[in-house]
Formats: sequence, C-alpha cells, structure tokens
Amino acid sequence: MIEVVKQGFSLPKLDVRTLPGPGTILRRELPNGIVVLARENFSSPSVVISGYLRVGSLGESRSRAGLAHIATLALMRGTKERSFQQIFESIESIGAHLSVSAGTHSTIFHGKALAEDLSLLFELLADVLRYPVFPESQIERLKAEQLTALAIRDQNTGARARLAFDDLAYPNHPYCLPPGGYQDTVTDFSAADLRDFHHQSFGPLGMVIAVVGSVAVEEAAAAVANSLSDWRNPQQPVQPELPPIRQPSGLLRRVVHLPGKSQCDIVLGTPGPSRFDDDYMAAALGNSILGRFGMYGRIGDAVRESAGLAYYAYSTLGGGLGPGPWQVIAGVNPTAVEQVIELIRAEIKHLVTQRVTKGELIDNQANFIGRLPLQLETNEGVAGALIHVERYALGMDYYHRYPELVRSVTRDQVIQAARRFLDPDRLAIAIAGSMSEDKE
Repeated sequence: MIEVVKQGFSLPKLDVRTLPGPGTILRRELPNGIVVLARENFSSPSVVISGYLRVGSLGESRSRAGLAHIATLALMRGTKERSFQQIFESIESIGAHLSVSAGTHSTIFHGKALAEDLSLLFELLADVLRYPVFPESQIERLKAEQLTALAIRDQNTGARARLAFDDLAYPNHPYCLPPGGYQDTVTDFSAADLRDFHHQSFGPLGMVIAVVGSVAVEEAAAAVANSLSDWRNPQQPVQPELPPIRQPSGLLRRVVHLPGKSQCDIVLGTPGPSRFDDDYMAAALGNSILGRFGMYGRIGDAVRESAGLAYYAYSTLGGGLGPGPWQVIAGVNPTAVEQVIELIRAEIKHLVTQRVTKGELIDNQANFIGRLPLQLETNEGVAGALIHVERYALGMDYYHRYPELVRSVTRDQVIQAARRFLDPDRLAIAIAGSMSEDKE
C-alpha cells in the first residue's frame, strides 16, 4: 500500500493557559471525605454543579438487579421536608435543573442555576441525597414506569444485542447485569428495600462535586461545606473489587430472536482497557481509526459506504473504572448479518496485523487535540472535565499535558494496544432480530 503523508501538516497548537489547570482549579477535601473542585467563569451568569457518589449497582446480585436504579430515581420523589411537588416547584421557580441517576459504579448528579441561586440548589441536592423518604405511592409509580421501559427494552434489537453481548463477554461478572434490572426483579422491590439500600449505601466518603460558573471558588467550596460537611454514614461500605476478566476463548455467539423485526443489531467485541490502563490513549486513537473518525472510520467505510450493507456501523471504547467493552455495533438487514460480521472481523484483523498509516494517526491526533477546546467551552463541559481528572486520578494539570500525551502516541503503540484487546478469532458476537435459525 502506498502511503501519502500530508506535506507540511502539523498538529493543532493549543494555548494551554486557557485550559483548566492547577492555577485555575480549586481542589479541597472536606473532613467527611467529600472532594470539592471549583473553577470560576464570570462570563456566564449561571453555575453548574456536577458530581458523583460512590454507590451504584456494582454489588447487586441477579435477584436484586435494578435496586440502585429505582432507589436513585426515587430520591427526588419526596424528602422529610419536601414533597415531590415541592421539590420540583422549588427547582422550576428559579428556572433551575437538578437530576440524579445511577450507574454501575456511581450515582451521578447534575444541576444548573443562576449564580444567585447556588445556595438553594445545594440545599435541594443535600435534601434529596440525605433525607429521602421513599413514599409508597411514588415507588409504585416509579416501578410501573420502569416496567414499561423494560418491556420496551425487551423488544428493542439494539438493547437486546447489548444485553446478550454483556452475558457473553462478562460471564459471572457484575458487568453482565443491566443497571436497570429485569421485570421480575423490579416487580419485587418494596419501599422498605429502597430505604434500607439508601441507609446502608449512601454517604459522603468518595463523593466528588465540581462547581463551575459565575461564583468565586472559595464561595463555591463554602456552599458545598454548608450543605454537606456534616453528613456522616459510618455504615457506608467499600465497593467490592472487580473480579478478573478473561478474553473470549473463541468466537462466542448468541442470537436473540425477535420475530417481526425488519432490522438486526450486531454487537461484537471484547472487554477492553480501563481508563487507568497505560494503553488507554493508544487504544482510544486505534478505536477512532477503526470506527469513529469521519464517516465512522474503517468500519464505516468498509461496511456502510463501500459494501452498502449497514444502516449504521461504528466502534466504541468503554474505558471506565473497570474494563469496559471495546465493541463494534451495526444495524443491518437480517440477510446481511453474516457478511457484515466477516467484514468487521477483517477490519479488526487489519488493525492488529498492520500498523495504521501515518496519515490516519495524524488525522486522529489532530481531531483529539482540536476538539478539546470545544469540549471545554461551556460550564457543563468544564465541570465534566474536572470530574474526569479526579475520578481517574489524572492530575489537575492533565489538560495542560493532554496535547503532548496525544501527540506522543506512536503507530507501534496503537498496534500493540489493539493486539492486547482485540483478536478477530476471539470475540463475543451478539445478534438480535428476526433470524431464521439460532446459532449458539
């Protein structure tokens, strides 16, 4: 293959002084374990709060799957001091926003208000996190809503393929359980179950809060302390360690029959690197080349553009606290399933047997560096960035170092990272849709 390298092309040069860094970020840990991160932006009249608590669905068994999800949804349905209606009237009366949701490792919250209403926003956040009462009528309503969502999920080809993939790629592992649970588990939850879960699991240890916007950093830290510094929970457990994960032993395959569907969804891949892995950046660039950049990278070109066999086809890299999936997702006509799988495997083989071209690497490095200022142009973006560096222990100077971290990745590092996690002959392959026969 003849490789053409762009003459005189250079990667974007950023003025890192404009990016969040040690000189503009306040980091303070309260005596009860809460970490506060704050950055000022007086060009905006608003303030954003974002963060997480160290509680999620990670410790759930199959019979209790979905408990954290329902409990977290119920936090804003009534507290000792405020009814469901009063909570939302308080939020809406100041034109603010506040939400709480649960994931596998964490409970995540987001809020936004005018700077003058920051104290009220924190008052509401502290109230729903610390003093929910889980009213019976609201719990039954939430369960009904979740059961409807699960019934829709059970008929969705993409969702069913993802569930089947998780079963194959993460056998006997917490990642094989969906945070939203199952219809039989959600039906059994009582208000007492949710109260017990909250009492035992919610607490300040490991909690992180970012405050970004039109408020002085010391004032932001004081607002957090005023609302949450006296929170204690001696029972708060340590999250369980993740068990080891093995790569698939071969081509593991599962078909989920959904009669009458005109489309099949394919989810194909393996467990990938965590965000802490030394190979993460090289894997992220490799994933972008494989199925993200431009019209969804090599996979988009091979499967969708050249062969015309997919409605969509792209790759994703999880890269969270644990070994999230490195997978390819495609929506296809049922008659094209086998051909698309083989085309995807061919592109994976290409990635792990031949170094990416210099042009591909430069294009993707330029994309990674050039899009950073756009990701940080809003208060929400900066708050998310502060949470990211704290969650993964990247250091407050991470965004100052980021361009060089991206620039320093080599073609050899990309192929080495891909070889660690991807093997075209060792994949979990899940298919959901209307298929003629089941091939387990």
